[in-house]
Amino acid sequence: MNKVKVLIAIGGTGGHVFPGCNLAEHLIENNYKVSLVADKRGYRFLNNFKNLDVTVLPSTPITKKNIISKLFSMSIIFYSILRSLFFLIFNRPTIIFGMGGYASFPICIAATILRIRFIIYENNFLIGKANRYLLPFSEKILVSNKELEGIGDKYKGKIIEIGNIIKKEIIDFSKDEKRNSEILKILILGGSQAAEVFADILPEIFKICLSEGIKLKIYQQCLPSQNRKLEIFYREAKINFKTFNFSSNLIDYFSKVDLAITRSGSSILAELANANIPFISVPLPSSADNHQLKNANYYKSKKLAFLIEERDLNTKLLNLIKEIFQNSFEFEQIKKNLRQYSDKNVYENIDVIVRKIIDEKN
Repeated sequence: MNKVKVLIAIGGTGGHVFPGCNLAEHLIENNYKVSLVADKRGYRFLNNFKNLDVTVLPSTPITKKNIISKLFSMSIIFYSILRSLFFLIFNRPTIIFGMGGYASFPICIAATILRIRFIIYENNFLIGKANRYLLPFSEKILVSNKELEGIGDKYKGKIIEIGNIIKKEIIDFSKDEKRNSEILKILILGGSQAAEVFADILPEIFKICLSEGIKLKIYQQCLPSQNRKLEIFYREAKINFKTFNFSSNLIDYFSKVDLAITRSGSSILAELANANIPFISVPLPSSADNHQLKNANYYKSKKLAFLIEERDLNTKLLNLIKEIFQNSFEFEQIKKNLRQYSDKNVYENIDVIVRKIIDEKN
C-alpha cells in the first residue's frame, strides 16, 4: 500500500517554519510520505531538520513602496504560483498544510487551481495576511486557540482548535520546581530575528539589579555581532552570564532558568508556557498588525505571564524583577497557573483531522 503524501508549505520566519517541521516529523513517525516547500528565508532555519525533504521556491510579500516595487513583487508571486503548479502536477499530494506567512501563499493558490485540498494553520491570536487571503479557499483553518481574531462569521465553521504545534519533548518536559532563592536565573530570547534592543537595554538594568542585592545568572540570545559587546559588559559588571546565538533547540536552557524575557512570537510563548517557565513578554512593536501584542495580551489576561511593552522596559522592568526575585504573590500565581497549561493533545487532534480528510477523499 502506498504511503499517503502530505505537503507542508512553511513560511519565512521561525514562527512559521518550526511548527511545520514539528508537524512533518510527527507525520513521518506515523508513516506518511512528507515533503516541504519553503523559500530561502525559511530554508535557513532547517539546519536541525536534515531528515526532511525540502524544495525551495521563490516568494515575496507584496511591496507597496512604489509602483515599480509593487509590480516587481507581484511578478515574483505570479512566477512562484507557476512554479508551484508544475511542482504539484509532478508531486501531487493527498493533502497540503499551509503554515502561514507569504511563502505558503503560492503553493496554496496553486492547490486551489488544481483542486487539491489544503488546510491552513494559524498559531497567533490575530490571523495573518496570507491566511486571511487563503481562508475562502481552504478546507479548514486549524488554530492554536479559539480566541483568534480577524475571521468573519462567514468562515467560523472552518475553525478547528487543535493547540500549538510545538516539539513533543517540550510538551513532555518536566521542570524541577525548586529554585535557588539567592540567585534569579533569566533566559533572554529575541526570536528567530533576534532582539537587538535587548542587548542594548537589558544589561544596564541587570547591573542595577546587582547593585541592589539581586544576584542574577543571565542566559542571553543575541546576534553574533553582539557577542563581544555583551561578554565585555557582563564581565566588567561581574554578572554571571552565558551568551548564545539563535537556536531552535532551547530545552537545555529551559531546565536551567527561573524566568524568561522574550519577544512574543506565538511559538516561543507556547513553548515557555508548556515548559512551565514564567515569562515577561515584550512584543515586537513592528510586528505585522501588532499581532505580537495580541499574543502577549492573551497570556497576561489568563495570568500566565507578565507583559511589558518595549517602550516601558527602562521604567518598569527593574521593579518587576525585584518583585519576582522576592517571589511576589503574582509571580507565584503565574507559576501555579502554568502548571495547568498544556498542548499535550495537539498531535492527537491533528491525526483525527488528517484521517478524516483521507477517508473522505477515498
